[in-house]
Amino acid sequence: MKRHIYADNAATTKLDRDAFEAMLPWLQEQYGNASQPYAFARKPREALLEARMRIAECIGAFPEEIYFTSGGTESDNWAIKGMMRHGDNRATITSRIEHHAVLHACKSIEGLGFPVVYLPVDGKGLVTPEVLSQVITNETKLVSVMLVNNEIGTIEPVADLACIAHDHGALFHTDAVQAVGHIPVDVKSLGVDLLSASAHKFNGPKGVGFLYIKKDTEISPYADGGAQEAGMRAGTENIASIVGMAVALQKSVHVMKETQYHLRNLERMIVAALSKAGIDYIRNGQESHVPGNLSLSFKGYEGEMLLHRLDLMGIMVSTGSACDSKNTRISHVLRAIDVDKNYAMGTIRISLGKDNTEEEAVQIAESIIKIINGQ
Repeated sequence: MKRHIYADNAATTKLDRDAFEAMLPWLQEQYGNASQPYAFARKPREALLEARMRIAECIGAFPEEIYFTSGGTESDNWAIKGMMRHGDNRATITSRIEHHAVLHACKSIEGLGFPVVYLPVDGKGLVTPEVLSQVITNETKLVSVMLVNNEIGTIEPVADLACIAHDHGALFHTDAVQAVGHIPVDVKSLGVDLLSASAHKFNGPKGVGFLYIKKDTEISPYADGGAQEAGMRAGTENIASIVGMAVALQKSVHVMKETQYHLRNLERMIVAALSKAGIDYIRNGQESHVPGNLSLSFKGYEGEMLLHRLDLMGIMVSTGSACDSKNTRISHVLRAIDVDKNYAMGTIRISLGKDNTEEEAVQIAESIIKIINGQ
């Protein structure tokens, strides 16, 4: 068996070689500050513009609608908190299965007196248009529902939800951190006003991401200081990482169909092997999910035990959200979709990436079977 099999790509991905090589000049020879007026800053400034254009093209946006951030968490926080205005007590609506970057940002604004409504989901993890229609009013300021759930991979009906939000005069934000680079994302087709993304989820570098802000959307600046990012997000731009992000995203979009086919094949291999072996498990959120995400719950086991046993076999998976990897309680997502406790406690997330092989899929399944069978 191969010594290490990495199957936690929803937590982070390996930096793409082309992205890495594209970053090097901006770390060494062309290290100038893009905000400066002299000639040495010209190439970094041009690289920043080109990266913005390439990323915008990948999601159907205009370059001036792309704002660079430190990653998905910052983008989510900016989208949620940037909507708040003193004296404006219109409500924010989100779902119970959002990433903690959104949920904790919502708790933060609740502490300041802004009302927040948390939508339930169905057994597959879907926020249905009917549920949103029942609670939204003309006093709703913002609706924030993720495009792909990070734990169970469910793809939400964001386009339909955004239409409902706009019919009531509300803005719509989607956390697309687990979607961008993995499924087709077009901000115009989705109808969203704000969209968050993070480079290290699609084989780009860590510590960089972006927030799409639709033209003419009123939002407060994230950080005060210099005039970077059209005065909306002060701080010297991380040119190398931004360039790497653009290269990684463009490459991911270019090979997306082939990658999706490959990942679905690996999924089928793992599921088929477990079923053939008679393993007692359930798969969470399988109705409509991003390729490569397998949330599996094994009756009578603990996810943490399964994780550590697999780790000893050289296989790296997660117990769910990476943010909950040290917490043995049932995750908020599994509670929200009402997974039976006997199964929920034994949940692991296998998130496959473009570099995983059929041989690795076989090894993952065989290793799980050995653990469950007490071998």
